[in-house]
Amino acid sequence: MEPTTQASAVAGGQEPWTPTAPDHSPTPELLLRALQSADDYRQAIELQRLVWGESFQEVVPAAILKVTQRVGGVCAGAFDEAGVLQGFVYGITGLDAGRRVHWSHMLAVRPGLRDRGIGQQLKQYQRVLLEDSGVEWLCWTFDPLVARNAHLNVNVLGVRIREYVADMYEGSGSPLHASGTDRLVAVWPVRENGVQPKTISLYDDAPLVKPDLLHAPVLRIEIPQDIDRLDLQEARHWRLSTREAFQACFGAGYEVYGFYRGSGDRCYYVMMQSAERTR
Repeated sequence: MEPTTQASAVAGGQEPWTPTAPDHSPTPELLLRALQSADDYRQAIELQRLVWGESFQEVVPAAILKVTQRVGGVCAGAFDEAGVLQGFVYGITGLDAGRRVHWSHMLAVRPGLRDRGIGQQLKQYQRVLLEDSGVEWLCWTFDPLVARNAHLNVNVLGVRIREYVADMYEGSGSPLHASGTDRLVAVWPVRENGVQPKTISLYDDAPLVKPDLLHAPVLRIEIPQDIDRLDLQEARHWRLSTREAFQACFGAGYEVYGFYRGSGDRCYYVMMQSAERTR
């Protein structure tokens, strides 16, 4: 579950690129480590409420955070020199179609510290902790309408997009979820050789998704450059229109190939047919 506004961290997440003006303030010196003490868990609960709001109904309590760690999950934080939790990541380990996978359920960074790479550091640290666990894939969700998350996940981390899920966190109570909780499911190999560079600009003339164009080898899905600046009605309109486009593409065998910021105030997912990617 990735935050989606100014209080967010990655996805879910939110780090090195932002569709608005980036924050160039120095990144504080942080220690990344597993949560250990009662105070660590208390801070993790407070940070959940700070990020997702006091009305958030899905706060993970300390007992579950502790038990998760005992059975191979991850609950780790980024602490400053005073021991204050500035960000944390939480995930559970289990089986998916017989494969050992890790689901990264939460990633949060304290408001005021976004776009400084903290969420990316936590993701990388989570992956390192899982290297010797037998886990093959690290999975999580992110909001397809949050451009900074899309850039981080697709371009920086190089995840594969597994599926599109409508209303995944419906009824969470968080004000961050007012425009809906449709999510893309990201899949990231625990062991990989790095992100392969892509010439996304070659597809700037690819057509936008329409029902009569689902035979084209490459299509684009447009999203706003900064969903946070839109009013709720407009954000919901984008939600419904992009839901239709993603569902049509995935249903027709397309995959997310890349993401880029276009001219004006728009950003685009590049959708490519699976067979085309293997050529």
